[in-house]
Amino acid sequence: MATKGLLLYILSTFSLALSSVIVLTRYQQQQFHQNHNLLSLNYALSNTQRVWPELEFGWRIVVASLIAFLGSAFGTVGGVGGGGIFVPMLTLIVGFDTKSAAALSKCMIMAASASSVWYNLRVQHPSKDVPILDYDLALLFQPMLMLGITIGVALSVVFPYWLITILIIILFIGTSSRSFCRGIMMWKEETHLNKELAKQRDTFVNSRGELLIDTEYQPLSPREEKSLMQIMCSNLKWKRLLLMVIVWVSFVLLQVLKNDVAACTTWYWVLNLIQFPVAFGVFGYEALKLYEEGKKRKIAGNTESVCEASIEFTPITLSFCALCGLLGGTVGGLLGSGGGFILGPLLLEIGVIPQVASATATFVMLFSSSLSVVEFYFLDRFPITFALYLMSVSLMAGFWGQYFVRKLVAFLRRASLIVFILSGVIFASALTMGVIGTEKSIQMINNHEFMGFLDFCSSQ
Repeated sequence: MATKGLLLYILSTFSLALSSVIVLTRYQQQQFHQNHNLLSLNYALSNTQRVWPELEFGWRIVVASLIAFLGSAFGTVGGVGGGGIFVPMLTLIVGFDTKSAAALSKCMIMAASASSVWYNLRVQHPSKDVPILDYDLALLFQPMLMLGITIGVALSVVFPYWLITILIIILFIGTSSRSFCRGIMMWKEETHLNKELAKQRDTFVNSRGELLIDTEYQPLSPREEKSLMQIMCSNLKWKRLLLMVIVWVSFVLLQVLKNDVAACTTWYWVLNLIQFPVAFGVFGYEALKLYEEGKKRKIAGNTESVCEASIEFTPITLSFCALCGLLGGTVGGLLGSGGGFILGPLLLEIGVIPQVASATATFVMLFSSSLSVVEFYFLDRFPITFALYLMSVSLMAGFWGQYFVRKLVAFLRRASLIVFILSGVIFASALTMGVIGTEKSIQMINNHEFMGFLDFCSSQ
């Protein structure tokens, strides 16, 4: 199964990287204790020093705005956000420190996702009379993804920087390659389909056997034209949306309360553990619903899928979805990508068509990125004026990126363009974040800094 293959790839990436860091940690522990005071001071300075450049018009702002616009446009179309492009841009070009750049990146992803969702609410499903947003898959993955992100963010201060760099390179290149191969397969299928449609359009044989030339091809069952308000009402499922908002509010409240509690205290662990029943409760509700619906359709002889995914929802596949969502969120929180780089390719792997995969991934990403923005706001991690400017750029880019790419997909009849954009954004993120991570890791080696795991409680 495709989902199992993706999960095994992520697990093997983790095991390979973790085994190497454990060996290096043991080797460095003796030398680390000899220079503990000096290294602790350097670590504290590197994590508390905040660099916030002024928002002044110049070549840096122009270049950053252009990259932000293109990154947001292509990132939302691919359903991956673009955080792997924003963070290097904000650090190298604008001059922000890494933590502030990651926080601003979440603000940009949230704004681009919001405008993208607004656009998608105005669009019909390309082939069915159902919402373009798959609420079933969104509810299935959202709670596990958000739980994984909170775990990944907590572990990000423990994992050594060079290990995170290795995970970025291996994971992003792997998912980009898989998406690119899927895009090639879709391109070939679309080429064959377009040729068949062209034949039907140019030459059509009637019931008497007469050859009709240049007859306009009309579909057998033309779709009913809907107004904009009708399309938006059909795309909005208020009960499902309300449930997702309740999950989001629950996680936000827990994160806000956790920020006022000392690390590793009793209340700290209680607030962290409460997230698990919330996430698993919503996931269990949706998983049971999909399982029962699939079982009823199978008994009735209905072969139509319960949702947009082409897989059969059995206890095994649902367990794999939970594990993929949790592990994908953990990787996203660990790497600062928010989970879109995992969810987008994952939806394609389970058979969701690109248009719905992009819309659904962006929809889920709106909740996960806004959760991070709220947390970063209370931690005072980003300048408000700079955030508002970059969010305005991303807000426009998210809408117009969806508009032009959707028009291009409809004109060329090639939804594989969305898959290629997704693959390209992930690959570009692997290059930019990989280069920066490698450079910083080499600098840490030259400065004889500690390269192993840090203590969890003292690092929070």
